Amino acid sequence: MFTGIVQGTAEVVAIHEAEAFRTHVVRLPETLRAGLELGASVAHNGVCLTVTAVDDDLVSFDLMRETLRVTNLGALREGDRVNIERAARFGDEIGGHAMSGHVMALAELVELDEAPNNRRLWFEVPHVLGRFLFDKGYIGVDGISLTIGEVRRATTDRGPRFCVDLIPETLARTILVDRVPGDRVNIEIDPQTQAIVETVERVLAARGV
Repeated sequence: MFTGIVQGTAEVVAIHEAEAFRTHVVRLPETLRAGLELGASVAHNGVCLTVTAVDDDLVSFDLMRETLRVTNLGALREGDRVNIERAARFGDEIGGHAMSGHVMALAELVELDEAPNNRRLWFEVPHVLGRFLFDKGYIGVDGISLTIGEVRRATTDRGPRFCVDLIPETLARTILVDRVPGDRVNIEIDPQTQAIVETVERVLAARGV
């Protein structure tokens, strides 16, 4: 389990390609690799990956075909940076919201509004996710636990959109500071929101509503 509180970023220093498979190597600072062992779970841009090798500050992770298809990790190149969060442990402070590290879809950054001390980002998501978006609801964006500021429902020519507001600390700690319109981010819907919406849909369908 993860909390969506990104602990830092790491540089992708090597990528090894195979058929429908990739291993990427990141350079983790000491603060992020303390006690790290083979088999540990580490979120990269919100994607739960398993440690497959540790060589001092170089840590390797394998990416399967589905991960490459569904997330933005398949588009990474050497020199890119990713948001990093170690798996939560019992007793840790839960500052964000519970996240599984299982990305549901990609969203496109379509609008960016700058202000003196914050930044508002608008994302467009696939139509199927629109029913999970609510004003002031939780959402995971590239592994960051964020609160939805506003939702714009889908129209005939575009999908549903939502915005998030970023404070300077989030911009300083994560790769969202570098995102520009056209970039695609990983989206994880709040599990509780998903469970409630899908349960209500099943009940209404059973009643023929």
